[in-house]
Amino acid sequence: MIDVRIPGFCRLRLTHLVLDYNGTIALDGKPIAGVRKRLAALSARLSIHVLTADTFGTAAKSLAGLPLTLHVLARSGQDRAKLRCVEALGASRAVCIGNGRNDRLMLHAAALGIVLLEREGAARESLLAADIAVARIDEALDLLDNPLRLVATLRS
Repeated sequence: MIDVRIPGFCRLRLTHLVLDYNGTIALDGKPIAGVRKRLAALSARLSIHVLTADTFGTAAKSLAGLPLTLHVLARSGQDRAKLRCVEALGASRAVCIGNGRNDRLMLHAAALGIVLLEREGAARESLLAADIAVARIDEALDLLDNPLRLVATLRS
């Protein structure tokens, strides 16, 4: 669990990390360098869930051996499917990270929504739905490893 009080924002008691796959932790179906190691480390504190339509058909193989749950979604209605998954886990205890338009609903619903720019860019709707925007996945995951960075960014 990550437990941090952010003055003027809220107290976060995060137990779930929900990640989009392509564009967030993978590029063109291949994990971004360093992601596997960071996810393995974070799994000691958070239950990790990866949500994907698996466009390239590589997610299961790429994530094999990591302590996480992979959710392969239908290609249509992904925005609602991602939202339902986050709500089932408990949105008030979830941090969600994504970049695409289909991530906007889960980013908005989560206790903490982080949007990534990465190499694919980020959808405008997701930028507006998130609490924090960062350039790269390693920066987003580092925020969770160092929660005082969240305080520095989100306090009023």
